[in-house]
This record gives sequence, structure tokens and C-alpha cells, in this order.
Amino acid sequence: MIRISFMVCVAALAMWASAAMAEQGSVAVVRIAVLSQLVERPPALSNLEVLPDDSGLLGARMAIMENNTTGRFMKQRFDLKEKIVPVVGDVVAAFRELIRDDYHFIITNLAPKVLLRVADLAEAKEVLIFNAGAPDDILRTDQCRANVLHTIPSRAMMADALAQYLSRKRWSKWFLVVGRRNEDRLFAESVKRAAKRFGAKIVAEKKWEFGPDARRTAQSEVPVFTQDVDYDVLIAADEIGEFGEYLMYRTWEPRLVAGTQGLVPTNWDRVHEQWGAAQLQSRFFKTFERWMNQQDYGFWTAVRTIGEGATRTGSADFKNIIGYIHGDKFGLAGFKGQRLTYRRWNGQLRQPILLTTAKSMVSVSPQKKFLHQRSHLDTLGYDKTETNCQLR
Repeated sequence: MIRISFMVCVAALAMWASAAMAEQGSVAVVRIAVLSQLVERPPALSNLEVLPDDSGLLGARMAIMENNTTGRFMKQRFDLKEKIVPVVGDVVAAFRELIRDDYHFIITNLAPKVLLRVADLAEAKEVLIFNAGAPDDILRTDQCRANVLHTIPSRAMMADALAQYLSRKRWSKWFLVVGRRNEDRLFAESVKRAAKRFGAKIVAEKKWEFGPDARRTAQSEVPVFTQDVDYDVLIAADEIGEFGEYLMYRTWEPRLVAGTQGLVPTNWDRVHEQWGAAQLQSRFFKTFERWMNQQDYGFWTAVRTIGEGATRTGSADFKNIIGYIHGDKFGLAGFKGQRLTYRRWNGQLRQPILLTTAKSMVSVSPQKKFLHQRSHLDTLGYDKTETNCQLR
């Protein structure tokens, strides 16, 4: 018996759809590009879960297939080009090459400074860039760009989502433990801001200084490190996982751990099954033989945003699509129980944040008790009056 893989079937269907559309008449093509730069990764601290090399890319590929499923009825075709720049490569040159090749929708996974560099190019005025990789708050507060939308949540959104839940549970005394990297410091700053917003108190803050690998020494180090602090929850700021996983069940007092480890705020997780998410999870796993992760979802929402704009306007024209995306009628079905929209003042995608553990969804923020005059989702992250950005 001959077995045909799912991907082969998908490719065959895509070819058939393209051929069928060609026979029926002219097809409008929407060109979408992915631009990423490789980064030097630190040594893996665990063999249990290593971030896949194709994180993000598979989310874009899944969304392109979904766009084309609808597009074949609209005489539209969505093409995806993937450009991966080496660690020491020239991102600006790669960006300019995409523009020369007539790509006006570019989804990026770039460091903040590099993202701003390409967004400020003269050629980028007629390009819509989707930031699907940089959670830095500064891109939403002081360094916004009119041609950039953010599908990845900011660190402030993540911290606020966690703070709302802890506030609801009345766990208001936090012990903040900060890693040695700049990213850890940035997340810690967002946690401090969230504590002030939602009535919590940082009763102690310590920097983890025991080195990059806590596997062998955590049993002796963590109890002493957490002794003599009266707190409800230990908040870890350890984005790459140097020590955070080893805090749990080793603290001096029996206390909860949250933040980058323990109870984690995230835009997507494989434990999420509500609002039709189980179907997306299943399709993704059957197609790519792994689970959709946070970066995949950020790229997926970007490509689906473009698809929604093209479908609703019935057009492949760049200005028509971005006009719809920026308009009041836009809303993306993101498997999170409500329509996802973009904030006009800083380009951030409004979206619920999942609060998860390794095998369980604990809650979804925003929590019901926190209200907002415009959108419930605007209780997460920087509101209009809290940012120097006023794009539209």
C-alpha cells in the first residue's frame, strides 16, 4: 500500500487550485515576504525542548495555505518568499532586494535596532512591515513607525496579563528574581510597571548570580537564595531559561513561581484548545509534525491579516489592503474568543494573553474585573495616553 504524506497532498491541491484559477481568468497575486536574521544562540540548557530553527516560518506557511484556500474563490493567489539573513549578513540589502522584487508586505523577525533601520529607509514608505519577533516596549512607546505593525505582544502586555490574574487571586506580594541578560532586565522593568498598575508590591528584588547552568546546584542554592523573604509569588525574569525552571519546588517557603517560567503569559501555547484553537493546533501538527509556538502564531497572524485585507476588499492592491487593515471594519479571527484589531496609536495587535503551565491553560487575560472605555484588550500594555506614539 502506497502512503502519500499530508504535505504532498497539500502541495498537489495548491497546484491544482492555481491551475484551476488560471483557466478561469486572470489571478491577482499578493506577494508576501518573510525576513529574518539568524542570531547566535546560547548553549542549550535542556535537551527536553529546543526552539526549532523554523519557528515563525511554519506559521507563515500555514497561513499562506489558508489564504489560498479562500483566495481561489476570489481569483487571488498569495505567494510567500522566505529570506533568512546570516548572523553577520546585510539585512538592509536583503530588505531592498525584496522591495525591488515587488514585495510590499514584509514580515520580520529582527532585533529592534535593525527593524528600525529598515523601517526608516526611503524605500520602505510604500511597505507594510509586520514585527513578529521583537517584544521590546520601546517599539510601542517612543520608537513607533507608521509603516510597522506588531503581531507579537509587547513585554508590557505579558506582564500586565500576569499581574491582572495575580491581582484577581489577591497574591500581591512579589519576589522578583532577574537574570543576567538585557532581555531579563527589560522584562523585569515591565513587571515593575505592572505591579504599580494593578496594586502589587515588589517586596524584594534579587539578581541571579550563580552562573548559567543551575541544574546541578539549584537544590542547594535556591533555598538559601529565597530565604528570609515574605512573599506570595516569585516572579522570574529569565527569558532564555538559564535558571527559572529550577526555582520551582526548591524555594525556602512553599511558594508559587510565575513570569518567564512557572505560570507563563504567552500569545500561544499547545495547551490552548478553546474557541476553535484545537482545530488549528491539529492542522498545524498534522502538516508540520510539531506544535505551533509563539513565533509561529505571530507570523500566522501577520499573514492572515494580509489575507483578511485582500479578501474583504476583493483586491490585491497594496493601498486598498492596508486601508482596510487600518480601518474600523478590520477584525481578525485569531482563535482567541474575540476579534483581533490593531491599535491606531502604536500599531500593536490587540489580543488576549494566555496564562499557561507546561500542560494546562490556567486563565486568559484581560481578567473580567478590569474595564476600559474603549476596548477591554487595551488594559494590556501601553494605552494611548501612556505612549509618545500617535500614528493615526
